Formats: sequence, C-alpha cells, structure tokens
Amino acid sequence: MNRRTLIKQLGLSLPAYLLSNQASAAFIESLDQSYAKGPFQPTWESLQSYTVPDWYRNAKFGIWAHWGPQCEPEHGDWYGRGMYEEGSDHYKYHVQKYGHPSKFGFKDVIHQWKADKWEPEQLVALYKRVGAKYFFAMANHHDNLDLWNSKYQSWNSVNVGPKKDLIAGWAKAAKKQGLPFGVSVHASHAWMWFEPAQGSDKSGPLAGVPYDGKITKADGKGAWWQGMDPQELYAQNHALSDGYHWEWEKGSSVPSKAYCDKFLKRTMELIDKYEPELLYFDDTVLPFHGLNDVGLQIAAHHYNQSMKRNKGKLNAVVNGKILNEMQRKCMVWDIERGQSNVIEPFTWQTDTCIGGWHYDKRVYENKSYKSAQTVIQTLADIVSKNGNLLLNIPVKGNGSIDDQEIAILEEIAAWMKINAECIFDTKPWKIFGEGPATTEVAKLSGPGFNEGKGKAFTSADMRFTTKGDTLYAIIFGWPGDGKVKIKSLSDGNALRPGAVSRVELVGGGELRFQRNSEALEVTLPENRPALSYANVLKIS
Repeated sequence: MNRRTLIKQLGLSLPAYLLSNQASAAFIESLDQSYAKGPFQPTWESLQSYTVPDWYRNAKFGIWAHWGPQCEPEHGDWYGRGMYEEGSDHYKYHVQKYGHPSKFGFKDVIHQWKADKWEPEQLVALYKRVGAKYFFAMANHHDNLDLWNSKYQSWNSVNVGPKKDLIAGWAKAAKKQGLPFGVSVHASHAWMWFEPAQGSDKSGPLAGVPYDGKITKADGKGAWWQGMDPQELYAQNHALSDGYHWEWEKGSSVPSKAYCDKFLKRTMELIDKYEPELLYFDDTVLPFHGLNDVGLQIAAHHYNQSMKRNKGKLNAVVNGKILNEMQRKCMVWDIERGQSNVIEPFTWQTDTCIGGWHYDKRVYENKSYKSAQTVIQTLADIVSKNGNLLLNIPVKGNGSIDDQEIAILEEIAAWMKINAECIFDTKPWKIFGEGPATTEVAKLSGPGFNEGKGKAFTSADMRFTTKGDTLYAIIFGWPGDGKVKIKSLSDGNALRPGAVSRVELVGGGELRFQRNSEALEVTLPENRPALSYANVLKIS
C-alpha cells in the first residue's frame, strides 16, 4: 500500500507539502509500519494461519442484543425497508402509525427512538446469570445508523435518536461482568437494502409522490434534521439494482469506492475504539466479498489488534456466512437460524432468536416466542456437533425486554444451574447423537434456515458431549416406561468398547443400568425433574 493511499484510508488530513517533505518521511514510514504491523495480512493465504481461540471453543453459548432503531416501531425485522414497499405489512402499519413515507421516512423513525429505559448493566448481568459466556451488541444494521459515537458516520446514536453511545454502554457492561464483548456489523448492504426508499406509491392519492430516499441536505431547511445529509444514511444516489440480490455479483447495484472506503473506516474505528474480541458480519463470507478486499482488511486488522491487546495471544473471532472449506480455516462459519447436520471439524456458530430479529410486539401478544425447551435442546444439538449458539433476545425500542422473555431466560438459568457441566468446556463424542431426529434432518439453505424443519425431538432422541473420560448423554424427554436405551453403548459396541462403571442423572444421583447386545439400558428415578425435556446422564 503506498503512503498516499494509507493516509487517505486512515482518514488523515496532511498538508500537501508533508507528502513530499523529506522531514516527514520518517513519520509517514512509521505510520505505514503501524498500520501493517502484525502477523495477519489481508489475504486468504495469510488468514489461513488463524486458530479458533480455546476460550471461544469452550464458551458454547452467547447472548445477543440485536437492537437498533428498527425496534422502535416494535413491528419486526427489516422494518426500514418494508415501510417503503407499498402494500406490505410494514408499509400499512407505518402509514397508520406515522404517516406516508414521503413525509415520515426512516430518518424520522430514528428521531422517535429514545431508548429511555435502557439499562445495559442489568441486562448483561442477567444474561451472564442465565449462562452466557460472551455477549454481542449490534453496532449497525442495514439501516446504516451507527450505534456509537462514530467519527465517520454523522448519522449515529449520539447525534440523533437516543443521543447515547450505545456500544460504549454495552461494552462497559460486558467488561463489568467479565464477558468477552462482540459487535455485529450489517451496514455494508444499506446501499442495496434501502433501494425501495427511492420509489413511490403506484396507486392511491399519493401515487407518484417520491418517498424520502433521495432527499438531500438542501431539503432539510427548517426540519429537525437541518444541516444533516440524509444521503449519508440512505445512500441512494445511484441506479437501482436489477431486482433483489443479496450477493453483489448477482445483479445488485455495485457500491461506489467512496461507500466501501467509508464502511472500512467506520468498522476500523469500531474495532479500535471499543476493542471487541468478536466481530460478526451479516454478509456472504465478508463485506463486499467478490468486489474488493475491504472485508479481508478488516479481518486482518481485527486479529492483529487482538494480538496487540493480549500480548501476542489471539483471542479474536470473526463470523461470516456461506463459507467454503478454505474460508472456514480463516474465520468461524456462522449458520443463521439453522444447524449443521454433522460434527464439524472446525468450531462453528448458530445465530438465532427467540422471536424476530427486531422486537415485534405481535410475537409477545401471540405468545409465540421459542420456549426454553427449544433453546436448550437446540443448544445441546449444536454443542454435540462442535458448535456454539448465539441467541438473540429481542429488545424493545425503549431498551427493555418483556416479561415473557425474562421468564424464558429464567427457565434456561434454572436448567443451567443443574446441567451446565454437559455444555461448557466439552467436546463432541465420536457421534453427535442417536434417535429418529438424528437421521431425518433438513438440509441447509443459503446461510442456514433449516431451523425447525427437521423431525421434532422426542424422548428417543439424545445428544452426546464429552469431558475427559466422562460421556454425557442429553435425553430430549422422559420415556413413558422410565427407561433410557442408548444403542451406541450396547455391550461390545466399537464406539465405547470399555466397561461402563457408573451412570448418574446430573442433579439426581446414581442410577441402575444394564448393558446388553442391544443397548445400555438406564432406569430413571421415579421422581421426574421439573425440566424433564433435557435430562443429562453422566456416564463413566
């Protein structure tokens, strides 16, 4: 990288004469070296030397606050796009609640957002008590609002909306609880995602009246946003894409170099200012994959900064989606709303949610959150296959969570209080499990999305984890006859040829068992545990 490019990318402003003045050569050279310092370079070849840190592989369970201005309407995910799609559910709700999007756009939704009941330290303390070993906060979404005091994006949560540095608050709370801190970054796609804001109604009294997606700074005279440029937020001064395409090379309008460079600066600042160990990208592979090396630059910088902070030890993680075999050596593969169907050779992660990604009051009203049972069985399934679970707990626009969410979290905490040993610091066994739902599975689609599409778990299904010489069998239900039959541990089975000397129900004491040619048969106690949908047998 030449020095002029370096200085430009770092956002520095130097007098022209310094660029050629010999007296400044040493300064520029040191700047160059500082930027490039570290073992990782922005190439796939270099990133293949990455190793998943032990702490993350052992952590297994994280909680995520996927929270931003789209939670303010409390009407679900992708509100900032859907409100501009005439006739959609979001559009109808928006017109009824706020007015027509030509008059009240997403920028105005941000202005309504105050986050006046946000207590990050209380929330993160709760999440730790539930069992989370790391915590994620959303740093920006496709709506392009940075949720920190961003030097490079004037549309940020300090200048507008809550008037608070949300990432600083989350980072402080995570540090207080001793949890590794992560940030999720989604803003690379704002260029394409906000394109419906360029449109207008095709029918009705306001047909042809443009939405606010192409307004500029000059249009703000006398408005609450006077002096700010909405194009910094919407980024819609460009031609429309050829239909909707998530992957850039498949027909999406190609973002400008200035847009990509700004994204790079914003994300570098986020890493340097708040020092997250975990960085999640809502992108195929990395931001702008297939267009440029911005994502590679960020990944290399993130790893190098982690090593700098940790005296040469790499504690950092980067999550990306739809990774090939080589790329899974360079970062941690993330599966959205789905799970792998095999024991993976490299640590991976599922990200999912108990409701919608952004808070939706209809989920609350309909009592349709995922149950604690679903969360715990999903966690056990993932851990048995060498994975981690990142679970989003939707946060209301005001910054609080609701009573149903708290009840789910408390039930998870109750299960963890007894059974956590079968989850944390464990490794997969030789097979991940057995039972009907083990063989009848749903295939992954794109970034994931096979969640809930396989056969439902029953008491005949189980998942295995190990810790040293101990094998854990997590039984997904209480058999009607009170007997658990583990075929993989039948007498003489090659998977476990050695003797079984003891079986106990974690939290319930030693159990009677017999081993025959068909299975290890364990007799459960008469008193069924309160949370009997995931019963843990400790086998030694």
